[in-house]
Amino acid sequence: MIPILDYSRFTGSDSAGFVADFGRACRDTGFVVIANPPVSSTLRTRAFEMSRSFFASPLADKVEMSIARSPHNRGYSQVGEEFLDEKSGIRDSKEAFNIGLDLAEDDPRILAGEPFRGVNLWPDLPGFRDTMLAYFDAVHAFGVQLHRAIALDLGIEEDFFAGHLDQPLATLRLLRYPAATGAPGEIGAGEHTDYGTITLLTTDGVPGLQVRPRDGAWIDVPQVEDAYIINIADLLMRWSNDVYVSTPHRVLPPPAERYSLAFFLDPNPDSVITALPGTGAAKYPPVTGADYLASRLNATYEHKFGT
Repeated sequence: MIPILDYSRFTGSDSAGFVADFGRACRDTGFVVIANPPVSSTLRTRAFEMSRSFFASPLADKVEMSIARSPHNRGYSQVGEEFLDEKSGIRDSKEAFNIGLDLAEDDPRILAGEPFRGVNLWPDLPGFRDTMLAYFDAVHAFGVQLHRAIALDLGIEEDFFAGHLDQPLATLRLLRYPAATGAPGEIGAGEHTDYGTITLLTTDGVPGLQVRPRDGAWIDVPQVEDAYIINIADLLMRWSNDVYVSTPHRVLPPPAERYSLAFFLDPNPDSVITALPGTGAAKYPPVTGADYLASRLNATYEHKFGT
């Protein structure tokens, strides 16, 4: 039920076919696996190596960069700090580290106190910062290109989204899921939908990610080496006026330690999200990218974001 598409079709002679297949997936399950992505496998491997090194650091060192100390959605989140399934309140068995758009301390947006504009927190690991910024830029560019396919599928100007994604509230999230312990109610990441436009996820191949399409049955996401799992998030569903679907998903406690790299592409903070042309009467009121992100994050954490 989750299609696997070859990205080279989009850049080659079958661009129209790729757009049609990609758009169909966005409407049906909201999930698609993209093989042959435009992200260097060497860079991807290096990012996983850096992620493993970070999570192997002493807990005391990681907590020094706690996300609870940042109103800008940056830093470390330890096991049990989040509960993505807001209804159950069951805490996730995972740890994470968030990296945002990299800004200098004297950036005018930081000095002006714009929401989610802050400095990144960097561990003292040789090569970590350079690797993660290179990876951030590569996946960001990939995401912008996929929005070209989205625009073509929705029948709007091909570069419509470009001006909304050039200074995005994007988050590169490094994730580590400990192996399952068998404890009652244990969950890697609770049932949820993502917040922004699309998520670009790559994993180390250990299973665990499941999707619940409209028929209500949980299905496993196929594992394809060096591929990216792309899913529609809530803000793009809202932007498309429910033409696209943001599908609930979860991560089961994995059979072995599991690592993944998730890139959450949210639009620029001042982008106003309202129903796209040709999608009918708006089902949602307008909202800015920053206000929407703050509303979702503040339901997941005990501390507050967006200030």
